[in-house]
Amino acid sequence: MNKGIIMIGNGGHASVLTEILLEQKQTIIGFTAPTLEKNAFALPYLGTDKVIEDYNPFDIELVLAIGTIKPSPLREKIFNKFTQKTYQFKSVIHPSAIIAPSVQLGQGVQIMAGTIIQTNTIVADNSIINTGALIDHDCQIGSHIHIAPGTKISGSVHIEKGTHVGTGATIIQGIHIGSNCLIGAGAVVVSNFVNGVKAVGVPAKEV
Repeated sequence: MNKGIIMIGNGGHASVLTEILLEQKQTIIGFTAPTLEKNAFALPYLGTDKVIEDYNPFDIELVLAIGTIKPSPLREKIFNKFTQKTYQFKSVIHPSAIIAPSVQLGQGVQIMAGTIIQTNTIVADNSIINTGALIDHDCQIGSHIHIAPGTKISGSVHIEKGTHVGTGATIIQGIHIGSNCLIGAGAVVVSNFVNGVKAVGVPAKEV
């Protein structure tokens, strides 16, 4: 039996996730946001995130529907707050995504349309693999990461937590990228980067 779902957030990313869940016949109780806003799917507004604690953690699942355009602690902060209170985050996977059987997915992972994830890759908790991203074999994608649409990641790449990889970026084989980095849109990454780096260009260089 499917548990009721509460969406955290109400922006564009939330709309994409909502449509996937409704197509999968999931029951969405409503959404939380700082203020009352209209929702494209007419979901009930439940209040701020505080209202979630009125629900028994065993009766509902959460979907963290806030996207990112750069490294941000917000998704990690919300995820940790509610998992520490024993709430569970539901993973959302578009039916067109191709995921090899050996891939390991953490809690609350979101995989959008047209994504391909190959053999022995790990995607850790609360990460977004966005539309049309390609991730080859033996990659390690850390927690709270956003891989933006159209990104291409070759085999054996390791990306640490909180990093944002911009739209259309390419990362060659065997690269290591530290935590909380920003890889710019269209960048071609051919060398390793340490924590907290912003890198742009072809080839990508720290700025």
